[in-house]
Parts: sequence; C-alpha cells; structure tokens
Amino acid sequence: MGEEVTRIMIGVNESSLKGYPHPSISSKGAFEWTIKKIVRNNVSSFNLLFLHVQVPDEDGYEDVDSIYASNEDFKNMKEKERVRGTHLLEYFVNKCNEIGVACQAWIKQGDPKDVILNEVQRLRPDLLVVGSRGLGPFQKVFVGTVSEFCWKHAECPVMTIKRSADETPRDPVDD
Repeated sequence: MGEEVTRIMIGVNESSLKGYPHPSISSKGAFEWTIKKIVRNNVSSFNLLFLHVQVPDEDGYEDVDSIYASNEDFKNMKEKERVRGTHLLEYFVNKCNEIGVACQAWIKQGDPKDVILNEVQRLRPDLLVVGSRGLGPFQKVFVGTVSEFCWKHAECPVMTIKRSADETPRDPVDD
C-alpha cells in the first residue's frame, strides 16, 4: 500500500523591487522554509503546489506606454503577462526538480486573497504556506496583508513565514 503524499500549497509572487522573473523575498523565504523545515530529505512524501496570482489593474490592463490598435494587440499583451508569470513559476519548479520533490504550478488572475482561498477550497491542500512582509499596523491599513487574511479564513492550516531582518528592504512594503 502506497504512502500518502502531503500536499503543501505555497502562494508566490514576483519581487516588487526586481520584477519578473524574480520571486519576492517573502515567496522565496516561504519556499526555502518549507524545504528546510518540512520536506527536509523526505522528498517523496510531498507535493508542492505553487500558485501565482496576477492582479489586473482596475481597468484590467497594465499601465504601459504602448498603442493598441487591434484585438491582436490586446491578445499579445495578455500573452506577455502569462509568460511573465510562467517565468516566475519556473524558478520554483526548477528548484523542486533539483532536489527531487514533486510539484505543480499555475497562474490565476484576481484578488490574491480571494483566489488563494478559492484554490485552497478547490484543491484541499494539507497546508498553505505564505510569506509575510511583517508590516506594521499603519502599513497594513494602506497595503493590506494577504498572509493575515489567509491565516484567518483558509480552510486548512496556514503557516506564515516572516522575512528575516537582514532581508528586509529599507521600505518594508517592498518585497
């Protein structure tokens, strides 16, 4: 009889400082913590599920200095976003392949809080791991915190991983 695999979902996003394809400090920290503290050398017992949520602007399109003259122009723009997210996920998939842990990765669009909760409900992972920037109460009011929302509302255990002090940028909102 086969051993049951533990499924861990990790919410990941791009760096606000470096942009795609670089993972945010918090995402990278959440992944590295999961490997070091949970997976360890027992790679065959885990399946990591990487979710990247792309947030469309209010009008659904990025602010870019481009001229759109046809439907094809907009289609190409949407494809560019998908590719950018794919490159971000490639970082985590490659790391998993290097150490031999099974993984899956996908991209959704919308509000990260809602999308993550919907995916948790749909996939029923054993654990959700999210990075946390460690924002203070004043910053939380303006920026919001996905990790805190998930911790309060997800239908599975949630582990939030704070950035280490030496990895925190001057402006803690940056990631």
